[in-house]
Amino acid sequence: MSNSNNNLSVSNFSTNETVLNEQNKNHFAIEIEDLKKTFDGKEFVVNGMNLKIPKGSLTVIIGYSGTGKSVLIKHILGLYKPTSGNLRILNEDVLKMTPDQMTKFRCRFGVLFQGSALFDDMNVLENVCFPLIEHRRHLSLEQVNEIAIQKLRMVGLDPKHFNKLPNQISGGMQKRTGLARALALDPEIMFYDEPTTGLDPILTEMVDNLILNTHQQRKGMTSVVISHDLGAAFRIGDHIAMLDSGKCVLFGTPEEFMKSDIDLVKRFINKGMKHS
Repeated sequence: MSNSNNNLSVSNFSTNETVLNEQNKNHFAIEIEDLKKTFDGKEFVVNGMNLKIPKGSLTVIIGYSGTGKSVLIKHILGLYKPTSGNLRILNEDVLKMTPDQMTKFRCRFGVLFQGSALFDDMNVLENVCFPLIEHRRHLSLEQVNEIAIQKLRMVGLDPKHFNKLPNQISGGMQKRTGLARALALDPEIMFYDEPTTGLDPILTEMVDNLILNTHQQRKGMTSVVISHDLGAAFRIGDHIAMLDSGKCVLFGTPEEFMKSDIDLVKRFINKGMKHS
């Protein structure tokens, strides 16, 4: 959990009308209520989404291509504004934030992108130092390096690779570096955007284990994985949310998914298990 002195205080953005009861405040990291999004005024990509993600959980969001997974995550990250609906993150009404306020609020998130998105002209250590230099300007360079090295060790990267450029390390090492950078600011919520797409089975298992180990090491952090990999969802997820046609059709534990009578869920599970 981030040091409170380093986090933006946004309590003034909350309004009495949208603050839920104290019990819900303590239980949910992300609360989505009747969220809708249309880009052309006709077709809704997100169409009445309702979803509550518990704090401290590892939740995997699954669904076929085009079901709204990517659009949903962009709303949560503040990259899109919904056509209608409510969205609260860490008990803050993010839809009422200005762009500058949202930029500062994002420091409470970490994101591991599908392709790691490392800076090509920075070595491994410099990549991890970057968010610290940008957002923790009170730290000395020595302190920045110390934190970056700690994060790289946490994700299991050998120090002999710290001074290498991204194109000089393997795909697995790039994932580890990207994760270390995403963890640099000690995020309260960690997002993984299709982290294993296009990877071979061995590397896929490594990334899945890395996500699970990272979540277990950082007590209290909420992890959200966007994935099409049902097998991984069942292996690492505390909860699974399945999207279809811009809605959440089922949210529950892996056991609840296996027992579901929803035809779409059963078909997805049967197809997914054959390819796992």
